[in-house]
Amino acid sequence: MLFPVLEKHGITEPPSIMWTEHNQIREKKKELHNLTKNLNALEFQDFKEQLRDIAGALSNFLSSHFFKENNILFPTALQVITDNERKEIRKEFDEIGYCCFTPTQVIAMRTEEVKKQKTEETIEAEGMLQFETGPLSKEEVEAVLDSLPVDISFIDKEDRVKYFNKAEGRIFVRTKAVIGRKVQLCHPQKSVHVANKILEAFKTGKKDVAEFWINLNDRLILIRYCAVRDKNGKYLGTVEVTQDITDIKKLEGQKRLLDWKT
Repeated sequence: MLFPVLEKHGITEPPSIMWTEHNQIREKKKELHNLTKNLNALEFQDFKEQLRDIAGALSNFLSSHFFKENNILFPTALQVITDNERKEIRKEFDEIGYCCFTPTQVIAMRTEEVKKQKTEETIEAEGMLQFETGPLSKEEVEAVLDSLPVDISFIDKEDRVKYFNKAEGRIFVRTKAVIGRKVQLCHPQKSVHVANKILEAFKTGKKDVAEFWINLNDRLILIRYCAVRDKNGKYLGTVEVTQDITDIKKLEGQKRLLDWKT
């Protein structure tokens, strides 16, 4: 939430450095996790030595990272972020939730704000969006997209994030601050060149789909990028669809409609 706002003020280097360090810290945490998983396969002395090395490196990473946050990143943010931006950032923070818990007063405040907003909103007739296969209201379209069991993000032809759905239990968290942000800034620096190659292949018509799958928290995640084109084949943008397929891979036989039970 914070980095996109800083980028709008022309501040890109501190977020870029912090993001790189996030990846480095994450790798050390993975090493630590894998070490504990293989505990029974190691001699205790080997385990202690590896634990000391990994934990020591992680400790140094975190100490340095926190110092940069407290002495560079946050002071810089306080200098440039406006009061209105700060309020919006706080609102988004509350919506995402916090590291260990969301304070009860935040939940109560959020609930009251939603009620107040609904009360103050002027009730207007919903305009209908006319599709070839039938009309839908804006409310229906949004509800349909949010009810799909997949994460959806749309990047326009200028490579800017234009939309994301708010599916329950999103795999990758998105905030409204990313709207209008260049998609290249949403990827770690080491993978930006790959993202650019995919977009270029979509724009030139060489490719229409790019698929990847990763293991995340012991779940298999499928990530698909699809070129979006109009009826004449003109490139309009790219849609990213992310789905947890762990349980889908386990399916066997068949389950028909008549087999469904409440």
